[in-house]
Amino acid sequence: MSELKLSDWLPTTNKEVKIRGWDELDVILFSGDAYVDHPSFGPAVIGRILESYGLRVAIVPQPNVNDNLQDFVKLGAPKLFFGVTGGCMDPMISNYNANKKRRDKDAYTPNGDIGFRPDYATSVYSKILKHKWPNVPVLIGGIEASLRRVTHYDYWSDKLLPTILETSKADLLVYGMGEQPLREIVRLLQKGVPFSSITTIKQTAVLLNKGAKVPKNSNWDDVEIVSHEVCLSDKKKFASNFKIIEQESNKLAARRIFQKVGDKTLMINPPYPTMTEDEIDASFELPYTRLPHPKYNKRGPISAYEMIKFSINIHRGCFGGCSFCTISAHQGKFIASRSQESVLREVDTVANMPDFKGYLSDIGGPSANMYKMKGKVQSICDKCVAPSCISPVICSNLDTSHKPLTQLYQAVDSHPKVKKSFIGSGIRHDMLVPEFNKNADPKELDDYTEEVMTKHVSGRLKVAPEHTSDPVLKLMRKPSFKYFHKFKERFDKINIKNKLKLQLIPYFISNHPACEVEDMANLAAETKDMGFQLEQVQGFTPTPMTVATVIYYSGYHPYTLKKVNTPITRKEKDEQHRFFFWYKKENKAWIRSTLNKLGRQDLLDVLLPAKDEKWRKNKPSGDAKHTFDDAIPFNKRKNKAKFKSKKKRKR
Repeated sequence: MSELKLSDWLPTTNKEVKIRGWDELDVILFSGDAYVDHPSFGPAVIGRILESYGLRVAIVPQPNVNDNLQDFVKLGAPKLFFGVTGGCMDPMISNYNANKKRRDKDAYTPNGDIGFRPDYATSVYSKILKHKWPNVPVLIGGIEASLRRVTHYDYWSDKLLPTILETSKADLLVYGMGEQPLREIVRLLQKGVPFSSITTIKQTAVLLNKGAKVPKNSNWDDVEIVSHEVCLSDKKKFASNFKIIEQESNKLAARRIFQKVGDKTLMINPPYPTMTEDEIDASFELPYTRLPHPKYNKRGPISAYEMIKFSINIHRGCFGGCSFCTISAHQGKFIASRSQESVLREVDTVANMPDFKGYLSDIGGPSANMYKMKGKVQSICDKCVAPSCISPVICSNLDTSHKPLTQLYQAVDSHPKVKKSFIGSGIRHDMLVPEFNKNADPKELDDYTEEVMTKHVSGRLKVAPEHTSDPVLKLMRKPSFKYFHKFKERFDKINIKNKLKLQLIPYFISNHPACEVEDMANLAAETKDMGFQLEQVQGFTPTPMTVATVIYYSGYHPYTLKKVNTPITRKEKDEQHRFFFWYKKENKAWIRSTLNKLGRQDLLDVLLPAKDEKWRKNKPSGDAKHTFDDAIPFNKRKNKAKFKSKKKRKR
């Protein structure tokens, strides 16, 4: 890799603008993240995309909002527009944990320092810019804007908020991945079309003032959802909105959505079709330096960058549609895969970085094993309104072949400078179980699983069954836990066959809608019996634009409008979470008391038997996540048990 100059990064100061010989800028971007010039960081992608259109672009990362606001005026006014994003994560997730306590580290700031990103950063930055430069258009995008584009529940303020276009005072919102709408926006601006007239571009949203004429588009059908004001007074009607929003967000021929917000009208245009292979290849092959800006050299490492420094993103999108996840809401359910040739070119670039030691940390995406997967007959996908392609069952039209992915791994490993490539992204284990993935070739699934286990895992394989209760899993849009048992059987067989000592690391969630204390007790008992001592766990955190969050706030399932019990209070959440840690001394008395009250002596005998207490005193030290021999398949253990709730549930 040749030695880099300061001008190889997008400029961040007047000095850097002058180095390029520019006397004015076309676009100035403001971001809640530090500036890392890498294709995994959205602000850098947007900056490089705009640059590829011949625009003069600068970026102001993490502007100071606590001083005289000099950062918002230092570069002057851009010729075309300001672009604003809160960063790669919603700022409220970056700033707070699930218990609403402020985090002590920010992964997207040098040295993990906190205080460089305000709460609700997109709105804060945008309002400052509109105040300082009232005649310059402001365009907002990124995950915060994308997921808050319509009336949404905000967990941190515990109330419904209107579209972020209202709170930010921005002129235009780009939702989802921004390359396609930005291309059209720039094309029109370069033709001389006024920014205020750009209202009919796909994958954008605008807030029309009272009396404004609704733009016509004969190619789109329209649908109106319940107004923001009605949502404030009627939780059930708020819930009913989400079915329309989610379905239209994942349709290839979606309707334009309208919502009244006071005396204004929110207009959300339909999304673009999934990016083509050429389009996504082009985005990943822009001239990134792949490094943080030199201004951070003395401030310390940026942990989010260090995590992905030697990783390769091979696709976008996720067709899982999990009820608690925002990936499909932002990236879409249809997979946009890079060509193998593009991936290999990036591998070569990474392999020639001066500090590369031969190890790629991840070859993956939102879900590691969805590469190149799509509908067999496109016309069927064109009419589909389902938010998930694999729940409650895998669609018969979905091509789930893992062969292209296996071949890609092998091609990556053939690079002379690559000693080993790891799969750090989560793997959809259910898609590797023939009993669930009935349309796939079982041998092909086993070949992929064995390829991953023998060549791409560093001691641990991460998977996410999320829960053991079938009613909870159904609401999560996840398959029955029995398929995790099936996967573990295959995992154990491959472990034994190849004389490996790999650990299976399952991720679980507590206090999800529909989950009750008894469900968590069953989860604790069943996973203990399988040989797991859980540590990779989390409490459900409501985030905008998910089914689970709508249920959490409203109490209604948006698709059925039936009531769903949900843990809301801190006490309920803490009690559910404690069952993950049944093995900790401070939890044992409480677990005994709780299970006795529930009349679940059977679960108590599994979780805290006398012999287990004796074994625990002699437990070997170490970092092991399991307490028993993983190599013994669950279905061959003498002490295996059935864990079913004895309580009649009110769902």
